[in-house]
Amino acid sequence: MRIKNGTKIYFIINPQAKNGYCQKVWSKIEQLLLEKGISYEAFFTNYRGHAKEIARKLAEKEEGRKTLIIAVGGDGTMHEVVNGAASFQHVNLSYIPGGSGNDFSRGFGIPKDPVAALNQLLNKEDLEATLTDLGKVSKKDGEAIYFINNMGVGLDASIAREVNESKIKGYLNRLSLGKLAYVYFLLKNLVTFKKSAMEIVIDGKLSTYENAWFVSVSNQPFYGGGMKISPNASPFDDQLNITVVHKISRLKILFVFITVFWGGHVAFKGVEAFTGKEIRISSLHPLPVHADGEDIGTTPLKVITCHRLLPISSNASGQ
Repeated sequence: MRIKNGTKIYFIINPQAKNGYCQKVWSKIEQLLLEKGISYEAFFTNYRGHAKEIARKLAEKEEGRKTLIIAVGGDGTMHEVVNGAASFQHVNLSYIPGGSGNDFSRGFGIPKDPVAALNQLLNKEDLEATLTDLGKVSKKDGEAIYFINNMGVGLDASIAREVNESKIKGYLNRLSLGKLAYVYFLLKNLVTFKKSAMEIVIDGKLSTYENAWFVSVSNQPFYGGGMKISPNASPFDDQLNITVVHKISRLKILFVFITVFWGGHVAFKGVEAFTGKEIRISSLHPLPVHADGEDIGTTPLKVITCHRLLPISSNASGQ
């Protein structure tokens, strides 16, 4: 179970990711590990939050010993593993894409093909890792949740919640059309979602928005299955990138989402971009909140950047 200088390697696999497609991904990875004679241990998740529990137990078990934990699944799986390992700097994390969104792999330069992703990782000298920023959300009940990609309040969180709860996503995944689930619920929410007044405080400076659609706080550029919501975001700069969309008609918000795939939304009037280290978000009525696409409750909340908190093995560079 050791490689090179004695690093322990663990895989945490979500077999349900992409409606079970991740099981096929793991079969390919397992075959490659066998061919290369690499020792490892594998753990499979059985319920929501299980990956976090496994990652924390492994980190505690290997306290003081260099350990590599590789998440195999979607962004939700990586989100849980990050939250399980965030306070253990002897643990390096990496990722093999097996979900439908895989925004982490886009932002961190990990190949889309799972076999290529594993080969890239194993070809690294001593499996080196780079200390990476995380965002941390503090909720009104005192719970703290980390995110590696992005968190959001309002419309995008409402869409993420409905996508994750719907059977439509599973059906479309079976047809390799999983991304259409986001489009379907975007169109649905354009009709039903009600804009809200929000107060956003960024590093002590207050901004008020009377008709806000959503606010997004990013640690890297991508979210929502390839949308380039914050083109200049970096997980190494000790800053979070904030995007606020407000005072835009329902028709225009559709064009905003179309152009976000290449970052063109930043040119729209009503789209504002900021950077900061501490963000407080409150709203007239409780609004849904997501972190890395996972439902985490409602406003109000506080978000901070945690500079170079977690070692991650990827193709991204903090230099």
